[in-house]
Amino acid sequence: MNAAIIFGLLLVLMLTGMPISISLGLTVLTFLFTMTHVPIEAVALKLFTGIEKFEIMAIPFFILAGNFLTHGGVARRMINFATAMVGHWHGGLGLAGVMGCALFAAVSGSSPATVVAIGSIVLPAMVAQGFPKQFGAGVITTSGALGILIPPSIVMVMYCVATSGTANSASVGQLFMAGVIPGLMLAFVLGGVTWYRARKFGYPRLPKASLGERFKAFREAIWGLSLIVIVIGGIYSGVFTPTEAAAMSAVYAFIIAVFVYKDMPLRGVPKVLLSSASMSAMLLYIITNAVLFSFVLTSENIPQAIADWIVNQGLGVIAFLLVTNILLLMAGNFMEPSSIVLIMAPILFPVAMKLGIDPVHFGIMMVVNMEVGMCHPPVGLNLYVASGITKMGITELTVAVWPWLLAMLGFLVLITYVPIISTWLPRALGMM
Repeated sequence: MNAAIIFGLLLVLMLTGMPISISLGLTVLTFLFTMTHVPIEAVALKLFTGIEKFEIMAIPFFILAGNFLTHGGVARRMINFATAMVGHWHGGLGLAGVMGCALFAAVSGSSPATVVAIGSIVLPAMVAQGFPKQFGAGVITTSGALGILIPPSIVMVMYCVATSGTANSASVGQLFMAGVIPGLMLAFVLGGVTWYRARKFGYPRLPKASLGERFKAFREAIWGLSLIVIVIGGIYSGVFTPTEAAAMSAVYAFIIAVFVYKDMPLRGVPKVLLSSASMSAMLLYIITNAVLFSFVLTSENIPQAIADWIVNQGLGVIAFLLVTNILLLMAGNFMEPSSIVLIMAPILFPVAMKLGIDPVHFGIMMVVNMEVGMCHPPVGLNLYVASGITKMGITELTVAVWPWLLAMLGFLVLITYVPIISTWLPRALGMM
């Protein structure tokens, strides 16, 4: 009954159009003050200790690094490198967009940032070369979702924060390594769809770049590409933690944007700092209210009760994973990824552990679900970002992304039922 009241109140508040963070906070406070005897001091203490986690510090730093890279010329040089490598294949610029998104994802940690950085450069070039605008929009909208699967990833940090209070929870480092192979596989899947459609409809190709041109493009992009080695190499070698890697990436991104590439004047830095602070504050506010929501659920023993109920229904691993995917995809219709992970992970995680599902595999599966949710209406963040760049309506964009979205759904099924794809690399590196 308590679970029904909590989720019913949350749903009603969200249906009014109220922001997710405020809906969570009001739900929690209403329930605490009318149906429980939890002292107000405990609520205040939980608000403070809930975001006192070291991992949460990674989020503002990755946002800041992504903003410096977006405005600092790194994306353009990555695109030039990708174009030199694959531009001569069918749909060359489209494939360069996929490759550019994959490379930028490996340094930014954010899907919307990837769509903005790569899309604003590639889409005008594709239209100028004779590609239909719908084709370019479909490529960039879906490939931008790689930003949360290829490490570093803000959503992976969210998952670790949401499940950190439970036994067998995964670490940020484990999830980052687990995302490498699925991320590369999804990039190949999206690239395959792009190549097939370009070949089928006879879209233009670029002349093949010479070895000298490829080396020149690589040399110009090397400063941005080095950040991938610094972040992933530093975490794996134990030189620094994921949070320290985020701080390193922010400092490094500032240096190459302002002093190496010199595409960003020093007077532009305050604007980047302000926009990063604004986005970080929004996410931290959601996290704070989600922590309170999780506190209420735990104090009322709701996750454990749900876990026991599901186990007693006789749902096996296969059926539970199917139900989880359907639930997460439905949630993606009206919530953004951070909110879904912070609300759903504490509820679904205990059930997954009872059924013997690996926490790292479960985390990657949730992240892939979030990727799909970012590319379909009505709340898909990537759709809205791409809409701003392409000046296309959401309905038109939705039709444009369908071929790639169907491929992503097929990939989700693969990730869901073949856990070794997610767990092999961290296990091989001795992290599990």
